[in-house]
Amino acid sequence: MEYRKLGASGLSVSEIAFGNWITHGAQVDNDTAKACVHAALDAGITTFDTADVYSDTKAETVLGQVLAGVRRESIELCTKVYQPTGTGPNDRGLSRKHIMEACNSSLKRLQTDYIDVYYAHRFDKKVSLEETFLAFSDLVRQGKVLYVGISEWTAEQITQAAVLARELKVPLVASQPQYSMLWRVIEAEVVQASEREGIGQVVWSPLAQGILSGKYLPNQPVPQGSRASTSAGSPFFERLAGQWLHTEVLTAVSRLSSLAHEAGLTLPQLAIAWVLQNPQVSSAIIGASRPEQVQENVKASGVRLGPDLLGEIDSVLEGLVERDPAKTG
Repeated sequence: MEYRKLGASGLSVSEIAFGNWITHGAQVDNDTAKACVHAALDAGITTFDTADVYSDTKAETVLGQVLAGVRRESIELCTKVYQPTGTGPNDRGLSRKHIMEACNSSLKRLQTDYIDVYYAHRFDKKVSLEETFLAFSDLVRQGKVLYVGISEWTAEQITQAAVLARELKVPLVASQPQYSMLWRVIEAEVVQASEREGIGQVVWSPLAQGILSGKYLPNQPVPQGSRASTSAGSPFFERLAGQWLHTEVLTAVSRLSSLAHEAGLTLPQLAIAWVLQNPQVSSAIIGASRPEQVQENVKASGVRLGPDLLGEIDSVLEGLVERDPAKTG
């Protein structure tokens, strides 16, 4: 495993992070979740990503239980706030009340005294940035949060937040957007704005919700046991990857599999290595329902893809890549 600085901060993160979005507390049992986390630790992953809303807060609880015996200083534990965690009007968003209460609840579930990176999971148009960042500032001063991040914010929103972060001395260091060979909407604006503000990218879905795993084949039904076939995963899959589940894209993905094989890589390794070629990407988040998936995908760390191979990838995917920055969020 190799490690990179998170933006312009002094915090090092593993090039590959482990995330438990819709797996822990939903798709896999706790024993399997434990095995996956230990596989990540054994492979040198130090960065773990979750959110209070994942699996109705159960994902945080499972991760906290599994990591309870791990030396806290040896890992970076990251979670998020914004999405609804209850039925009340203050159980969501980026108000001061919800941020403070959500942070305390996450700390309890994660069995820790502090969060390394606390993300604003989405931009809240109903709450002023001043209120949101004053709450983050107080959490930083209290030692409950070390660094702050944002997820799926536009370049304009990032720039506005950075101004306040400087005024309030809040270490805003991370952006967590979707990014893959097929989804490149951050390249036009978000990456440049983030680089200017010293913010690193910790990207999610480098496998495009599994499309770039190679398991979905042209003119074939979705395989049993895949995210698209489960009750927990299919709604997210349809929303985030449905646009790619057609013959033209899946045929192109099959061609990518051949390129990966020629490079001595699996297709997932190629896809993860591809996002890591972007120098503004600090880490790529992977998920897993089996420890073997972790063991395979971590081999993408440290892989360098040559310009010829990168050009071939672009050629195969010509006309199929989403680049519209308006689709951020």
